[in-house]
This record gives sequence, structure tokens and C-alpha cells, in this order.
Amino acid sequence: MASSAYINLMEKSKQKTITLEGVKELLHYYKDITSKTGKQLGWEYSQAAFPYEIKEKPEGKGVWFYLKGTEDRYRMILIGVGTQDTNSSEDEPPLSYIQVTLHDQSTHGDKGKANELCKFLAKKLDAQLTLFTGSIMYYYKR
Repeated sequence: MASSAYINLMEKSKQKTITLEGVKELLHYYKDITSKTGKQLGWEYSQAAFPYEIKEKPEGKGVWFYLKGTEDRYRMILIGVGTQDTNSSEDEPPLSYIQVTLHDQSTHGDKGKANELCKFLAKKLDAQLTLFTGSIMYYYKR
């Protein structure tokens, strides 16, 4: 059965909204910094840190994309964006969230990488992270 984690942008987050392209940019940044770590260590860490290709289907254009595993122990992670309906003020845009979903085909390796990516994204955005287990981690100043 599929399960999801949520990265909720809050009032005190670095930004209030995020697009799918913004999430992709953060994932490319993650790949870049892990490859630099690998160069310092003298091995190809970037492939081990991010063993996925970013894929997008026409029906999910602008709403969701998926990470397709490039190794046997990694299969698929779905990532989408949306907005929360919690703002009572009409002059402020609604806050965004990122949903990270493990598909029925996802492996334990996918779950580990998804947790790692969720923590990275939440920390970069100063957001609130609700993990797959329901635990909440706060990365914004309260």
C-alpha cells in the first residue's frame, strides 16, 4: 500500500510557495553537492546518493513527477506539489506543500532514500516535515 510524507511550507519558512520546477532544481542541487562530496572522498558517491532519473509523464505535467531507480534495489518515488487551504487572509497566497509518495512497487531502499530526500528538502526550505510514520520534524524557527 502506498504511503506519503509531506513537506509543508509554513509562515516562517524561507519561501511560502514552491513549484515542481523548484523541487527539481533542489534535487539537481542535491545531486551536485553529493557528487562534490564524492570527489573529495575519491569515489562515485553521487550515484549511490541519488540512484534515480527524474521522469515526467504527460498526465502529471506541472503537478507531479517520479524518480525512476537506476539500480536493482531502487524502483520509484513519486513527488508532487500542492497548496494548503489554511490561510484566512485573501491577500496572501496559500502555503505550498510537497508530497513524497512511495508506490506499491517501492522498495525499502526507496523508503530510505525518500526519508533522506525529505529531510534535505525540508531543511533547505525551513519547512515542517511529516514523515511516512506520522512523526513530525520542524526545520523552521518557531
